Amino acid sequence: MNKFKLAAALASALWGFTYIIASTMLPQHPWFIGAVRAGLGALPLLFLARELPPLRFWPKLIVLGTLNVGLFFALLFIAALRLPGGVAGIFQALSPLFAIFLVWPLLDNRPTPLKIVSLLVGLAGVVLVVLKGGANLDVIGVLAALGCAFSLALGGVLLQKWGQPMSMIGFTAWQLVVAAVELGAVAFILGDIPSGLTAVNGLGLVILALGLTSLPFFLWFKAIRSEGVASVTPFMLLTPIIAFALDAIVRDIVPSPLQGLGVLLVVVGLVLNILAGRKSKVMAWVQPPKVPKPAAAA
Repeated sequence: MNKFKLAAALASALWGFTYIIASTMLPQHPWFIGAVRAGLGALPLLFLARELPPLRFWPKLIVLGTLNVGLFFALLFIAALRLPGGVAGIFQALSPLFAIFLVWPLLDNRPTPLKIVSLLVGLAGVVLVVLKGGANLDVIGVLAALGCAFSLALGGVLLQKWGQPMSMIGFTAWQLVVAAVELGAVAFILGDIPSGLTAVNGLGLVILALGLTSLPFFLWFKAIRSEGVASVTPFMLLTPIIAFALDAIVRDIVPSPLQGLGVLLVVVGLVLNILAGRKSKVMAWVQPPKVPKPAAAA
């Protein structure tokens, strides 16, 4: 595994801590949390980069900042506050499965049969996680978690398609700035602002912004630009695994046997996705290059 895939794995593992932080240390205000996370997370990156995006790239930057951070954060915290962390995380792990079909129309990369099978296996696993032995899950939380996964997948595909106009540190920082402005405006309009913050709330926001935003988003975007979104997103498998483990350790929420089977199926689906990507690379390597036919004599 090269350094960029290791970076993606580290980013995904760090994101697994988001759910336990949100449910135990933060106020119940998802739009406010998202705005503060994006704004504080952008500050150290802006200080390091000290550069502005070119004017021509701003429309694309706004789209990327909205999908990769703004909409992603809002839906993430709605899901985190309404669902157990492991359950919310398993939906986020669907991003690589959404990406399989998004790269087809947007990057002209047709999915292989094995990738399609991986999608179906992963979806079957999610159905089992939702059923969880007959217990009901919050519908809004489930929809938010699904939207969160789709937003991140689409944002990653467009990032690969459009490229970056500046250093990755600056590119990451300005996407966070876009999201902070958007989320802050929505929080203000909806009145989703806490009347006060405790010391625990403040510590949670700092951990969230610096440890779970600045570093992992930089690593994530760097990995996508180097390896491609289809090769990187399967590492989001680590997010629900970490989230489930923390739920069990900190909150004593142990997944049911049916949920465990569902998580196993999601793991199998993502592993099949990784194997399909490796098989595609091998086939591309062993196939001889096409030689153009000589032009017919006049």
